[in-house]
Amino acid sequence: MSKRKQHHPEFKAKVALEALNGEETVSELASRFGGHPTMIHQWKRALLEGASGVFERGSLKAPEAVVEQVKDLHAKIGELAVANDFLARKLKPWTGK
Repeated sequence: MSKRKQHHPEFKAKVALEALNGEETVSELASRFGGHPTMIHQWKRALLEGASGVFERGSLKAPEAVVEQVKDLHAKIGELAVANDFLARKLKPWTGK
């Protein structure tokens, strides 16, 4: 049993742009790039739907994974700050500061 082939976003964009160009049919592109015509149609549709996002100003959104990671890191910083303050108070009698 074989795995599905994973294509890089750059490759998908290149094939979708070729499909939008219209010089070759989708079947010809599929045989040339080694894909299925249905996939090329999906990539072309995704390119057309997402193209308006290229021209939006100031609406770059961070992926949810990055936002979640930032929240986790902020929580860890808070925990470490509390632990640091606790240890600093407990060491005060020995350091004289």
